[in-house]
Amino acid sequence: MSFIRLVSLIFLSLVYANVFAQNESDEGATINNFKGLQYKSPDSSFYINFRFRMQNRIGAFTTSGSDLSFNEYEARVRRLRMRVDGFIMNPKLSYSVQLAFTRGDQDVDNTGIANIVRDAIIFYQFTPKFYMGFGQNKLPGNRQRVNSSGQLQFADRSIVNGALTIDRDFGLKAYYHNKIGEMDYHLKGAITTGEGRSVNSTDNGLAYTGRIELLPMGSFTGDGDYSEGDLEREPKPKISIAAGYSMNKKTNRTGGQLGKELYNPVDMATWMIDAIGKYRGWAYSVEYIKRHVDNPLTFNTAGSLSYAFTGNGINHQASYIFPSNIEFAFRYSRLTPSVKILAQEDKKNILELGATKYLNKHRVKMQLNLNYMATDGNYALKHPGNKWGVLAQFELGI
Repeated sequence: MSFIRLVSLIFLSLVYANVFAQNESDEGATINNFKGLQYKSPDSSFYINFRFRMQNRIGAFTTSGSDLSFNEYEARVRRLRMRVDGFIMNPKLSYSVQLAFTRGDQDVDNTGIANIVRDAIIFYQFTPKFYMGFGQNKLPGNRQRVNSSGQLQFADRSIVNGALTIDRDFGLKAYYHNKIGEMDYHLKGAITTGEGRSVNSTDNGLAYTGRIELLPMGSFTGDGDYSEGDLEREPKPKISIAAGYSMNKKTNRTGGQLGKELYNPVDMATWMIDAIGKYRGWAYSVEYIKRHVDNPLTFNTAGSLSYAFTGNGINHQASYIFPSNIEFAFRYSRLTPSVKILAQEDKKNILELGATKYLNKHRVKMQLNLNYMATDGNYALKHPGNKWGVLAQFELGI
């Protein structure tokens, strides 16, 4: 394929994205009903589709709650990702590859390594209801984490997700879905290395993760249970309730699959409960995460400290999207470190307002977020550590 033809195909994909857009899925290859930049062999034994997306942003944070002068700034490409999905031989044998090209996406600051590969996984569909994956992708963790960052109604995930989530890992994953009467349910499990995506070798401590989801009113339109905001404007109420657990044995990182190195390995247990509901443009989601480590503080021979983040958090989000495709959303997040690390971490509460203009659903959108962070549960403007933040972001993808 010539360079001019490739550029032309990308341009046409952008022009017609509104007709052919599909929600992004992180728990399986996108090989059905996708009409972007794609190719299928004449004998249908090979199929590939290509996507990219970027998030460009600018933001600032005030000196304090009462001093509104800015002393922190952010202006950068937050994400630039390329994703390829497809199948080889037949649709039962599929794959998903996702690459990242920005510093934050590559986790350079925590690991010192440019981790370009985010997803590299092979799936096999044993039956229409059961498939397995082998490789690296997201664990079946809390809903907001499994949501693609391209399906969010705020520019970033919550502080609860940031501190307590489980993340991408290498190993074996299994997915099963079925119905009981009118209720859909999903069972998901994984056995993985537990060290995330930055290691060349691992120890004998593995991570074991399981999750169950119940959809008592049936499935959401367009997999909307893993897309924030009710862009589908569900004509009937839809609800998904889920719970999960992950035990990460002998992890060497402060957040299990994420974070900096610990001086000694620890066993890390994470509990997750979440739910989402949508109806006629209204959407509400909530999730609670709790993490436990027997002794989260680790020291080296010189007495330096490295600790695993333990504690709990809860996140609420509510929104309404108008017929003009302008959405207003509110978020409340509370993060409470455990007693064992209170000397190192503050309690944090964040109130956040978001306004989003969807030009092509989540594929092309403009976002403006205003937030207020209160430390120690004290919302007083003059309380130390409190501050305001404002963030504007433009996302474009296919």
